[in-house]
Amino acid sequence: MLNDEVKIFIDYLSVERGLAENSLLAYSRDLKKYCDFLKKKKVSSFERVTRETINQFLHTEKDHGIQAVSIARELVSIKILHRFLAREKRIAQDVTSVLTLPKTWKKLPSFLTKPEMERLLKTPGTKTWAGARDRAILELLYGCGMRVSELVNLAPGDVNMEAGFLKCKGKGSKERIVPLGRMAKDALKNYLTALDRAKVPHEARLLVSLKPTELLTRQAVWSLVRAYAKKANITKRITPHTFRHSYATHLLEGGADLRVVQELLGHADISTTQIYTHVSKDRLKSVHSQYHPRG
Repeated sequence: MLNDEVKIFIDYLSVERGLAENSLLAYSRDLKKYCDFLKKKKVSSFERVTRETINQFLHTEKDHGIQAVSIARELVSIKILHRFLAREKRIAQDVTSVLTLPKTWKKLPSFLTKPEMERLLKTPGTKTWAGARDRAILELLYGCGMRVSELVNLAPGDVNMEAGFLKCKGKGSKERIVPLGRMAKDALKNYLTALDRAKVPHEARLLVSLKPTELLTRQAVWSLVRAYAKKANITKRITPHTFRHSYATHLLEGGADLRVVQELLGHADISTTQIYTHVSKDRLKSVHSQYHPRG
């Protein structure tokens, strides 16, 4: 009964809301934990869930060492599920409507300095098509601020070399056009030339896997990013998303408008982009010094 209701909800998110696969998986994981807890409590339907039941689940998660930000995300999943079930008349009332999200500290994004990024980007060798691919991957992540899921799903037709733009399909299948910088374009051209020279097919995806029968995965990109970071003697914890953080940070440091950065990143809400403004303190001081009469 519980699992059936969750399946209907996930189908709704997929078909009617058009959520991306990663978002659907996140909702499914959160709600599986919730349902497993309800089953242990002998709660057989969402109609029998009370606010106390949900609070018990959240406290249990906290006792298990789950971080506040993860608990907050789980509560969001639970609230959206119950709201959906109430709207569809599958339950009489939404008991989560008065529940508030736990307060969490905003985690500042980790990013690389410009010298660190330059060192990392130069690490892959380009004598082989695989090395040229890796250089292109790193340049695209940094030069276009792409999410790793957007990167691995790029099709050859998504790139317009002549115009210097590429098309990203982001969260919720929303598309945005991103400028293709000079260095990223050069790295991509070198990679495609190396592919053609090696006669490696690349009709389905722009970036191919080292295994011809498989598609390039997000996990593979994570692994190569960490390997090159280690090779470049960068001790910070690096993920593909670090490139996106660095992209936004360096744009703002260079004087880019926050609204433009929001558009480039594909953020629906500018408050998501504002977290990067912490890195512009030096620029703010210089602007204050330059323009304020008492600066």
